[in-house]
Formats: sequence, C-alpha cells, structure tokens
Amino acid sequence: MGRRFVKDADIGEAGVADCPGCSGEHEHEIIKSSPKGKGKDILVKCKSCGTVHKLMLRPPKAVKIKTSLSDGKRSFRADIESDEDEEISIGDIFEQDGVSWKITRIDDSGSKERNVMTASEIFSMWATRCDIVSIGITMTDGEFSESTKIECEPERLFSCGSIMMVEGRKWRVRGIHTGKGRTLTGSRRAGQIRRIYLHKPS
Repeated sequence: MGRRFVKDADIGEAGVADCPGCSGEHEHEIIKSSPKGKGKDILVKCKSCGTVHKLMLRPPKAVKIKTSLSDGKRSFRADIESDEDEEISIGDIFEQDGVSWKITRIDDSGSKERNVMTASEIFSMWATRCDIVSIGITMTDGEFSESTKIECEPERLFSCGSIMMVEGRKWRVRGIHTGKGRTLTGSRRAGQIRRIYLHKPS
C-alpha cells in the first residue's frame, strides 16, 4: 500500500511523502489524482530529486472498541467506533451520544494495562464522564449535619465565604476539600473539589 501525505491535497497543491528515489520525506508536486473506491491514487513528483511515483491513499477501516462508560454511580457498556490506525492514550477525551468522556484505562488482549495503543490493538477500554462532575456536600446547621451531592460543570468556581443555594436553602461555603487538604479561603474549580462544607449563614 502506498504511503500517505501528511495532509490530503488537490491537484496542483503539494504534500509531504516518502520518496523512493532519494529515501526520505520530501515535498511533492501532485501530477494526477484518480478516485479509487473510497480513496484515491495520486501520481506525484518529488521536488528534491524529480522521481515520479504513485501513492495509494485509502481511508482506514473503522473498528469498534469494547468500552465501559462510568457516569457517577452508573456504568454501562458501549462499542466506541474509531479508525483502526488511530493512536489512543489514557487521558484522551471523546464524544459519545452528546456526552464527553475521558479515557481512564486501556487493556491489550492479555488484559495488560497500557498507556498508549493503536485502536485495532485495544481489547477493552474504560472511560468516565468529564463534562460534569459530582461533588460531595456537607451541610451543617448548629449541631445537625447532612450530606448530599451536586452535579455541575468542571469549570464552575466555588469560593469560601460565598453564599450558594442547595435544595432550596441558602448556605455559606465554610471550607473546600480538594483531596489534598481542606482550605478555608480562596476559590477552586469544581473539577478540583472533592467536598464542600456548608454552614447556615448567620
């Protein structure tokens, strides 16, 4: 199969490809382009050595990756479609059914966790929803405390000392816990917060 341009191009434009004449990647002039199925054959001329050769561009096949999607306490299975040659890494974000998901684990056929893999080699994958976050809330009114959770965008800002509404009642943010410790001052984005401590405003 022929090598690909870094980017597809129309006749008269230039692309970069490996040249069999001078052994290396060089800029090429496109002489002729002919459709072939879902791809195309392109006759090109190396601008470095003048070698004329043909490139066969074919779209990659689609593969489906078995994926476990976690949305808060709810988890479900889905087949995520990708190009077979796409490189997928832990931390990558993709869209599925209008929701953003972040990849948290990739396994090969031996159930060994990998950081980066080509889509066609992935046996299973895990991802968590990342367009909303769930934050634990502790509400204290005198001697009584109760807990709940709220969901919001990861970039929403919470500030110590500010007033917020929870379950139709006003509360003052007493402290914010990020997982690395509790702070009684400053502001944090929702994506950084593990728990917010609220007191009834005086």
